[in-house]
Amino acid sequence: MSRFFRANSCQFVAIMIKVLSIAGSDPSSGAGIQVDLKTFQALGAYGMAVPAALTVQNSKGVAGVTPVPPGVLSQQLAALLPDMKPDAIKTGMLLTKQNVNVVAAAVKKFKIKNLIIDPVLRSSSGRTLIRPGAIGPLKKKLFPLALLVTPNILEAEVLSGIAIEREADMDFAAGKILDMGPLYVLIKGGHKRGPAVDTLYGGKTVLSFSTPRRRGEFHGTGCVLSSAIAVFMARGFLVEKAVEKAKQFVDRMLKTARPVGKARTKYFQF
Repeated sequence: MSRFFRANSCQFVAIMIKVLSIAGSDPSSGAGIQVDLKTFQALGAYGMAVPAALTVQNSKGVAGVTPVPPGVLSQQLAALLPDMKPDAIKTGMLLTKQNVNVVAAAVKKFKIKNLIIDPVLRSSSGRTLIRPGAIGPLKKKLFPLALLVTPNILEAEVLSGIAIEREADMDFAAGKILDMGPLYVLIKGGHKRGPAVDTLYGGKTVLSFSTPRRRGEFHGTGCVLSSAIAVFMARGFLVEKAVEKAKQFVDRMLKTARPVGKARTKYFQF
């Protein structure tokens, strides 16, 4: 959606909202930069995408992962950002420490304020999507630049080093992640039983956002959520409202998700 500003007493100028995804490429288009672009467009933003990794996958799962060379990643960002500076950036799978470092350097150089990090560590089929040496730089170099980090419970455990079994554990884990530098942390509870409850920490408040649990296995839910948050942040919403609106958007999309390939996994229908 465009924002409109008064140019003079009788004219308005439309400013196109631009949002960039730096993430992995999913040839099935159910996750990664492909579904990010669909989400951006569905919510009225101009979407851009820079691949950081390539995957071999279909509806049955991920069979292989290859990083985009850091030099190529750096060249893509160096060409794009001075020309079409985004109002928000969402990162997904970056895979290697070299690519984490490239993204962190670009975010700092171009003073990106609305950085939303989806710390993709593992696919739903169990494939590792980040190399061990990349987790440290992710926490030390990229998290301090982030407005919001959106781990699921399993990712929050890895990032914080805390086993999350009770609500108090989740609070403690969120505190550990906040200490790494992001202004907000959203821990997604989609892996737990019962309603799908995501909890936002930061800004001296703790807020929970709940939607009914939809039946079935879904592909790309975390990607769509973080991408939607990025759009709403680019449109000027406060973090709390952006998360609420993104959560509602994902719930609407879950209702119409359908299997596409031979597996039963459901894909979002835009």
